[in-house]
Amino acid sequence: MNIIINFESDVPIYIQIRNEIVKGIASGNLEDGYSLPSVRAFAEDIGINMHTVNKAYNMLKSEGYIVLDRRHGAFVSVSRISEEDEKRFNDELRVIVSSCLAKGMKKEDIVSIVQSICNEMRGENE
Repeated sequence: MNIIINFESDVPIYIQIRNEIVKGIASGNLEDGYSLPSVRAFAEDIGINMHTVNKAYNMLKSEGYIVLDRRHGAFVSVSRISEEDEKRFNDELRVIVSSCLAKGMKKEDIVSIVQSICNEMRGENE
């Protein structure tokens, strides 16, 4: 598992961890059932506080990306999208697209960027 953390970023570290794991799942690098490092091992590897990793793992659990088992650790859990997830994603995308349009970006450019990201995540050529 390759997690890139930018300690100079304004984005909190636990959010960066969450985002990197979600990207790993989306790209297929972290498959269903993949065993994530323990909170302690992950924190030591990155050089951060265990509570930061724990916060990221709990967020991923609440969003349905991983399952946590006290005896066996954290595992990727790929599940079907729920209606609640779909609504949340729609709301989040609406804000992002609105921001792009408000800054003068063209619809075609937005669609092209989304297509490029999807292709990148799936390892497809454009």
